[in-house]
Amino acid sequence: MSAPGPGARGTATGLGRVLVALYAVFAVAAVSRAGVQIATRFGEAPLAYALSALAGLVYVAATLGLARTGPRWRRTAWVACTVELLGVLAVGTLSLADAAAFPDDTVWSAYGRGYLFIPLVLPVLGLVYLRSESQHGSQHGSRRTARP
Repeated sequence: MSAPGPGARGTATGLGRVLVALYAVFAVAAVSRAGVQIATRFGEAPLAYALSALAGLVYVAATLGLARTGPRWRRTAWVACTVELLGVLAVGTLSLADAAAFPDDTVWSAYGRGYLFIPLVLPVLGLVYLRSESQHGSQHGSRRTARP
């Protein structure tokens, strides 16, 4: 693997490391929970369990996108965090507005209330982090290209 270039995200320390760790924990938790629910009780709440599986896949994508370097992984992280935020807002709102449609909770139900609202805060932190890294990288890159 090549060394990170200018603007590459440094997820080995600081907020980047915390985000990767949190996304990895949520990926394992959501995929595992959804797998058990789908295998054992899918008929009870198919929408909720399918949405939990989707959330798990989004967390996997965000984990990989944040943990790896390069423009393709950065795009993956942006898309995953955006999809997660939209999912949390949509499912959170729907689960409160139509509780009968969600007889069992998803990771994103009630904006992630069952997970201390971390599913609501996590994509916001991820997007803020990605934006700050993007701005830092473009500033750093423009200084490099200005030199002869």
